[in-house]
Amino acid sequence: MQIEDAIGTDGPNSALEPIGVIDIGSNSVRLVVYEGAVRSPTPLFNEKVLCGLGRSVASTGSLAPDAVERAIHALVRFKAIARVLGVKNIKAIATAAVREATNGVEFIARGEAAAGVHIEVLSGETEARLAAQGIMMGFVSPDGIAGDLGGGSLELIDVVGETLRDAATLPLGGLRLIDTTGAKLEAALVTVDNALATLPWLTRGKGRMLYAVGGTWRALAKLHMEYRNYPLRVMHGYQVAPREIEEFCETLRKGKKQGVPTLDRVPKARREVLPYGALVLERLVKKMQPSSVVFSVFGIREGLIYGLLSERERHRDPLISFAEEYATMRSRSLDHAHELCQWTDQLFADPSLQETPEERRLRHAACLLSDVGWRAHPDYRAEQSLATIAHAALAGVDHEGRVFLALSVFFRHELGELDTDSMPERLRALVSKRALRRARIVGAAVRTAHMLSIGKPGIIGETPLLHENGKLILTIPKAYEGLDGERLRRRFEALASLVGRQAVVRIAN
Repeated sequence: MQIEDAIGTDGPNSALEPIGVIDIGSNSVRLVVYEGAVRSPTPLFNEKVLCGLGRSVASTGSLAPDAVERAIHALVRFKAIARVLGVKNIKAIATAAVREATNGVEFIARGEAAAGVHIEVLSGETEARLAAQGIMMGFVSPDGIAGDLGGGSLELIDVVGETLRDAATLPLGGLRLIDTTGAKLEAALVTVDNALATLPWLTRGKGRMLYAVGGTWRALAKLHMEYRNYPLRVMHGYQVAPREIEEFCETLRKGKKQGVPTLDRVPKARREVLPYGALVLERLVKKMQPSSVVFSVFGIREGLIYGLLSERERHRDPLISFAEEYATMRSRSLDHAHELCQWTDQLFADPSLQETPEERRLRHAACLLSDVGWRAHPDYRAEQSLATIAHAALAGVDHEGRVFLALSVFFRHELGELDTDSMPERLRALVSKRALRRARIVGAAVRTAHMLSIGKPGIIGETPLLHENGKLILTIPKAYEGLDGERLRRRFEALASLVGRQAVVRIAN
C-alpha cells in the first residue's frame, strides 16, 4: 500500500501554503500547523490535549465517554484555530484507539463534524510507515529501526535510507498496558517480552540505530537529560548509549531514586504511562542491541508531510534547506552566505585542513547561518546567535554538529577565550577538540570575509584565498583596494594564525 493512497493526498503542496495536521492518538489529540510542505518544516502552531482515548479500549472495547467529549471539544477548538490562522489545507489522522474501538466509527463521524475535515483512520502498517517517513524527514540517510510508542500501540519498522523493510504494530502502548495488566508492571514486563519475541527480525537491528519516537519517550529523554545535567536541552537528535538508557529505564520503572528526577517534572497526564514507556524501551533495547538510541521529535505527522513532497524536495539536505530558509528570513543576504561557502572552500582546500564530507556540509551550514544575529545589539550578537542556533528546529544534524554550528557563529562575533561559567563553555563538552578548532577557524574566516565585503555579495568572490609556502595569501583586486585596512589585516592575521600560516595581503594590478 502506498502511503499517499492511504492518507488520501492530492500531490505536493506549495511551500507557501500553510498545512495543518490533526493527530488523534490513543493518549493525545494534537494540532500542528506547519509553514508549508517543505523539506525542513517549521511549526507555526502546536497544541495538544491529553484525552486518553485509548485508556479502556482493551478491556471494554470502546472509547470512554469522557475521553470522547474531551477529544471532540479539542477538535472544535482546532477548527477555530485553523480558521483564525487561515489554514485551508488540513490533514486529519486517527490511530490505534479509534481503529480498534467498537464505537470508533461513531467517534469519527462526530470528530469530522467538529473539525470540519475528513479523518483518515490509519492501519497499523500505515502508521509504522509514516513514522519511518518522519525519521527520513528528520535524519540524513537513516539506518536502523524506528519505534513509535503511542498510548495504544508500538509501531516498529526497519528503515535504510528511503527503503522500508519489515514492519509491525504491537499492542504495547502505555495506556493499553495499564488497562490489560491491571496497572501491574511485572505483568506488563512479561507481556512486552512475549510480544517482542514474535519479531525475530528485530535482531537485525544489532549494531544499528534505534530511533525513538513518541511523547512518552520524549518525556523519558527529558528526565534523562536532567539526570545527566546535559548542557543542551534539545530533544531531537539526543543520543544515549544502549546500556545507559537500559539502566535508566530499569531504575525508573522500579522506582529506585539514585538521583533520578522525580516524575513531578512530567505533565500529570504522562506520569502514569511513563514507567510503562520506560519498560517498553528497556526491553526493546535489550532485544535489539542497537549501537545507540536517538530520540526524534519527527514522527507520523512529519512523515505525512514528507509524503506530500516532490521527489526533488525529498532529496534536499534537511540541514542545508533549513539554513538557507533561515538565512533568507534573518540575514542580510543569502547570496553573500553562499559566497562564504565558496570562499571558505579555498581556505579548507589545503591538505592540512582536510575535512570529511560531513564536516564540509556542516561548514557550509555554518556559513549560511553566520549572519542571523546581525540585528542584535553588537555587544550581544555572539551570545544571541549561539542561543538561537543551538536551540533552533534543526533537522539532519546530531548534537555535536548542532553545537559546532552555534560555536562557529559565536566565534564569528567573538574570538576571545570562553568564560568557564558561560553557555559556550558548557556546550564545549559536547564537541571534540577537532570540531572546536574547526569552529574557531570558520568563525575567524567569516569575521575576515565580513570585514572585507561589508556583508554585501559580489566582493569576496573577487578576493581569492591561496595557501603557498607556509603563507595564507589574500588577494584584493585594485578595484577594492580601498577596503584594505588595519582592522581587516588584524582579522586576517588571526585567521592565518589559527591555521598555522603567515598572513599575506596582496593588491592585484
